[in-house]
Amino acid sequence: MSQPIRVAVTGAAGNIAYAALFRLASGEIFGPDQPVILSMLEIPPAMGALEGVMMELEDCAFPTLAGMAAYDDAEKAFDGVNWALLIGSRPRGPGMERSDLLLANGPIFVGQGKALNRAADDVRIEVVGNPCNTNCLIASSNSDVPAERFSAMMHLDQNRAQSMLAGKAGVPVADVSCVTIWGNHSANQAPDYGNAKIGGKPAPQVISDTAWFTDSFMPDIQKRGAKVIEARGASSAASAANACLDDVRAFSRPTPEGNWFSSAVVSHGAYGVDEGLIFGMPLRSTGNKDWSVVEGLSMEAPVKAQFDKVLEELRHERDVVKELLKK
Repeated sequence: MSQPIRVAVTGAAGNIAYAALFRLASGEIFGPDQPVILSMLEIPPAMGALEGVMMELEDCAFPTLAGMAAYDDAEKAFDGVNWALLIGSRPRGPGMERSDLLLANGPIFVGQGKALNRAADDVRIEVVGNPCNTNCLIASSNSDVPAERFSAMMHLDQNRAQSMLAGKAGVPVADVSCVTIWGNHSANQAPDYGNAKIGGKPAPQVISDTAWFTDSFMPDIQKRGAKVIEARGASSAASAANACLDDVRAFSRPTPEGNWFSSAVVSHGAYGVDEGLIFGMPLRSTGNKDWSVVEGLSMEAPVKAQFDKVLEELRHERDVVKELLKK
């Protein structure tokens, strides 16, 4: 076997991490011949629960799990890691506005950004804890790690869109490709139906009900997280973990020809997005944790209108946390 990959997971005793850790340890994500060392971070009150998670990991006897450790100190947890999955964050409480949540979580991601300076030179960071785009901006701004190595999770929205398009067209999910979610992991995101493909054809050529895209598809994807909470009394956990791991794979394997994936990365001005914002874009990767934006896509008018709206939202979020941004 090769040298172990060190993976840090924050919020490691929480529901999302619980759904991700066993898949990371099993060899499913990095391959059956790739050892993995898990470095798990939690707040002190949750360390007892994390001990139970570690017992379960031991009891699985995964051949690819080369080691694991639990920490309540981010600098220790991030020391030498090749991947950092920042899942843990404070949930929104009663009466909290999104701006309140940003300010409550901001100091957490300031500290984690600084602690990531102890990571390996090839570290890649995936931010899942919400509001993930601006939490990602805060962490990257406070870190010496290049901003291009940070991303915020849009893959959950991509997966939701892919599944919904497949269901409407009556085809397998694998037949749907080139799904783009522009902007923010929020109810203002811009799911792009015009550039999506079903069986290699543009989605609007396969689904003739054009009103469905604007009346059902876009709002249903935007509100899906709220519907999950309403139905199960808790936010998405297994699907969020799955999407996080999908992003790890997307950056770790060459993107298939003719396809792309959605993730929120630092903008360098593509599509008119302000430089420095963490914005959902269509990406391709060579499989070396790198990415490039798929440029030159046009947008249907309703998508472009939503694109402009979500761009303003992310500008506002940046302004809310400006005192926490260092670069």
